[in-house]
Amino acid sequence: MVVQIGHLSDAEVDAIFHALADATRRDIVARVIEREQSVSSLAAGYVMSFAAVQKHVAVLERASLVVKSRHGREQIVRADPAAIARARALLERYETLWRHRAAAIDAILAEDPEQ
Repeated sequence: MVVQIGHLSDAEVDAIFHALADATRRDIVARVIEREQSVSSLAAGYVMSFAAVQKHVAVLERASLVVKSRHGREQIVRADPAAIARARALLERYETLWRHRAAAIDAILAEDPEQ
């Protein structure tokens, strides 16, 4: 059974979950939600190369969780509130599915076994 999740395609859902599966990428999203930052300032917060941080940002950008723009020589990264809302709605949809499934199991277990 394939469950439709709003207006997101399977590829978009895969990209969101892939992007958020990594702790560094989740941290980058949290940091740019607070305030937009240059890739350089993001990279300064990690023990990894600038290029590695750029790759993480690129994964987040492909998932539409962040938007990167150029201001002079700097690449500025900001969160995309609409995309973050879509990701939240996606997770809420899964939560709803699991809650309904758990309620159905509870109902089955509560049935009188003699009936």
